Amino acid sequence: MVESVREQDMARYHADIAPTDSTHRTWNFYNYLSLWIGMAHNIPTYLMAGGFIALGMSWWQAILTVLLGNLIVLVPILLNSHPGTKYGIPFPVLVRSSFGVVGAGVPALLRALVAAGWFGIETAIGGEAIQTFLLLLIPGWAHFSNIFTFVGMNLGGWISFMLFWFLNIWIIYHGIDAVRRFEAWAGPLVLVLGVGLLIWAVSAAHGFGPILSQPGKLHGGQLWAVFIPALTSVVGFWATLSLNIPDFTRFARNQKSQAWGQALGLPTTMTVFSAIGVLVTSATIVVFHQAISDPITLLGMSHNPILLVISLGAVVVATLSVNVAANVVSPAYDFIQLFPKHLNFQRGGLVTGILGIVMVPWLLISNPHIYIFSWLNVYSGFLGPIAGIMIADYWVFRRQTLMVAELYDKTGRYFYQNGYNPLALWSLAAGIVVSLIGKVMPALAWLFSYSWFVGFAVAFLVYLVLMRRRYPVGAPAGVEATTKPIA
Repeated sequence: MVESVREQDMARYHADIAPTDSTHRTWNFYNYLSLWIGMAHNIPTYLMAGGFIALGMSWWQAILTVLLGNLIVLVPILLNSHPGTKYGIPFPVLVRSSFGVVGAGVPALLRALVAAGWFGIETAIGGEAIQTFLLLLIPGWAHFSNIFTFVGMNLGGWISFMLFWFLNIWIIYHGIDAVRRFEAWAGPLVLVLGVGLLIWAVSAAHGFGPILSQPGKLHGGQLWAVFIPALTSVVGFWATLSLNIPDFTRFARNQKSQAWGQALGLPTTMTVFSAIGVLVTSATIVVFHQAISDPITLLGMSHNPILLVISLGAVVVATLSVNVAANVVSPAYDFIQLFPKHLNFQRGGLVTGILGIVMVPWLLISNPHIYIFSWLNVYSGFLGPIAGIMIADYWVFRRQTLMVAELYDKTGRYFYQNGYNPLALWSLAAGIVVSLIGKVMPALAWLFSYSWFVGFAVAFLVYLVLMRRRYPVGAPAGVEATTKPIA
């Protein structure tokens, strides 16, 4: 497959986003299972699930919301995984079939900006763990770290943030294989930390009885007003990966390995770890008479220095695990799509890291309302339409048939009008406007509560209608014959 893509004839070609050959198809069932274990067992998962308790849900309502949301998002993840494995191409190349060889930069940029925000959030969490660690080990660090505050974070926070930032960049500069090896052992370690917190919670609350007896504070209309946007936030939590999952499945040995690894890895591990966050947060209500949804804040209240050091070390490893896999791999490829002559995988990761600082992520996680109802649901309105267009294009319009070489060709069928497919751009705009209009128009607020779902459905339908009117087709061969560049 790679041999058919000749660099001298290609536009937007780069070795890092070229189709993979058999020598690079090394990822097996366990690699994909451990990938999701590493990505699901992370502090933002805990923060989201624990945040549902802080917002007034009962323990079973919070867990059910997480399970349902992950079963829903698993569908687009598996659908977009298929072309990655079949053709060995990453997200920014796959999306060229719908948006155009150059126009693919639009969804790639939107996806990359969201990933940069997530990179910053994970880095802020890792930095918080290092800061807590330094406060424990170094006498006088509390006084030194409070010398000044800049953009909502003190000097100690900035030092800790940047230490963790450099650690992430160091791993990325060792390439995609380093990510795979790191995920294989780091993921299970995170579960150990979660189980440890759960053991503490059960002990401190004197059993599961007091924890499970905590009633929800929301009933009737109040519950639905929180449940719907909460469900959207769970789907939106992995809306990023539902787009760029081909970045990982392009390395799969076969479809069965990636599909089963993900189907077993995502909903089970995400629900289990979320349940730990829910139960531990419920226990803090019993023990401290308030919901503490931040595990690092909870760990900082420990009086056992050995336990604290071990726990914070696990937090750092957990955060590294998800950050390098979920928040750097994809935007690195996305930025290569935008600047193929100037960037490679490592430089794309560095750009992501810099943007992660600029987006002041520590402010995004400062409050459950900001984190769940603003950050997660707003970007869902941008990414849901992209997923709708991708799935409509590959599964319905092109019927799983792509001409790989032409995805890199400036004279092929995917070049459309000067490299852009205006029909995809119109579909994207329609999905974004309808999904987010409720954010500024209170009468349509219900649309925003379903932002990912609304954006997906609108873009999916608009894209199919526009493309079939412009390119009427019957059999898959007809799709190939009628999708020549638009004159």
